[in-house]
Amino acid sequence: MRKYFYEKLYRYISLYCLADNTILEINARVDRLQKLFSSNYRESSTLPESIEEDYVLLNGSLHYETDIQDFLEKLREKVKPKTRLILIYYSSLWKPFFSLATFLHLRKTTPEQNWIAHEDINNFLLLSGFELVRKEGKILIPYYIPLISNFINRYIAPLPIFNFFTMINIAIAKSTVDNENKPLKKASVSIVVAARNEEGNIDNILKRIPKMGPSDELILIEGNSTDNTWAKIQEAAKNHKGSFSIKIGQQEGKGKGDAVRKGFSMATKEILMILDADLTVPPEDLPKFYRAIVDGKGEYINGSRLVYPMEEKAMRFFNMIGNKFFALAFSFVLGQRFKDTLCGTKVLTRENYLQLAKNRTYFGEFDPFGDFDLIFGSARMGLKIVEVPISYRERTYGETNISRWRHGVILLTMLIFAARKIKFI
Repeated sequence: MRKYFYEKLYRYISLYCLADNTILEINARVDRLQKLFSSNYRESSTLPESIEEDYVLLNGSLHYETDIQDFLEKLREKVKPKTRLILIYYSSLWKPFFSLATFLHLRKTTPEQNWIAHEDINNFLLLSGFELVRKEGKILIPYYIPLISNFINRYIAPLPIFNFFTMINIAIAKSTVDNENKPLKKASVSIVVAARNEEGNIDNILKRIPKMGPSDELILIEGNSTDNTWAKIQEAAKNHKGSFSIKIGQQEGKGKGDAVRKGFSMATKEILMILDADLTVPPEDLPKFYRAIVDGKGEYINGSRLVYPMEEKAMRFFNMIGNKFFALAFSFVLGQRFKDTLCGTKVLTRENYLQLAKNRTYFGEFDPFGDFDLIFGSARMGLKIVEVPISYRERTYGETNISRWRHGVILLTMLIFAARKIKFI
C-alpha cells in the first residue's frame, strides 16, 4: 500500500516540480519521496535559516504543527517571492480509516493532531502572507488493486462529487509579500503582434499603443499574408518615430502560435504581451494588463471579453457558446477560474516564459493558436492566473482568420489532451 501511495504522490508533485526545479521537504514523515526524487530534492527536519529552493513541500506535516499560522509566517519570511508551497493534507472524511490503520499498526506515524478543512487552509494562508493558487483532491483507493486502483484514481477521483471523497488534498500557494521591492515596478514591455492579412490595421496599431514601461518595444511578425501586410510593416518600421522601438520579422511556419513564439524569441524586455492585430481588443486597454502584472495581482494575465457588453458584430452566437463551454472546461481541467480562454491578449514575464518554453514538450507543440501553450504551461508552473475584463470591439478591417468549426475541433482535441496530462494523471 505505502509503495503505491507514494508513487502516486510523487507523480502528482512532479506535475508542478519541473525537471530543473529544486524542492525542499520540511518535517518529512517518511523517506519514500526522497528516494523517488532526484538530487534536486533536499529534506530538513526543522525550518532552515534560509530557503533557496523553487518549491517547499509540506507533506502532511501541518497535521502535527501546534501553531500552523506561526509556522507559515516564519516560513514566508524565509522563502523567495517565486517560491511555491505544495501543501498535502488529508480529508477529515478519512479520519476513521487513519485511526483504524494506526490502531492496526499499518501506519508508522502517530495520529494526526489537526484535521484541517479547506476553508481553514485558505484562512491560514491568508493570515500568513500566502495565497492559494490551486487545489485538487486525489486518491480514492490508496492501495494497489490491479487495473481498478489506477482507473479509479486517475479518471474517477478528479470528477465532481467523487472528488469530494478523495483522501488527500494538494494545494499550491504563493507568497503575497513582495520582499524584493517589486522588481517589475519599472519593467518594460515587449508587445508581440502576429499579423496575417492585416494591411489596413498596421498604422492604427502603431498610433494607438500607449506608453507603459520606460523602453517598450513592438514586435510585428507577418505570417503568410496574401495582401501587402509585409510591405506595410516594413514601411511602418522605417518611418516610425515614437515612445517604443520596433522589430519586425516573418514567420517560417504557420499559425498564430508559431508567429507568437518567433516574436517572443526576439523579445528583450521583462514583460511579454500579445496583442491581436485585428484590434478587437483596444490597445488602449494594455496598461490594465501592465498594472496587473507589475503590481503583483497575477503572474499570468489573461484578457476576458465576456464581462462587458460587446459591439453587435464582435462575436457571433456560436462563437459565444464555444467560448463559454471552453471557459468552463478549462477551469475544471486547470484548477483555476477562467471566464474567457480564447481572448488573444495575454501577458507574462519573460522569465516565466523562458521556464515555460523549456518544458513545452510535456504538452507538445501542436497548438496552432499559441494561447493554450501559454495557459497549460502557466497552470502547470503554478502561476497565479488573473483575468482583466476588456471591451471587445468589432473588427473594422479584413476578415477573421478563425474557422469556428475546424478550429473548434482542434480546441477540443487540445482540451482532451491537456486533461490527460494535467488533470487525469
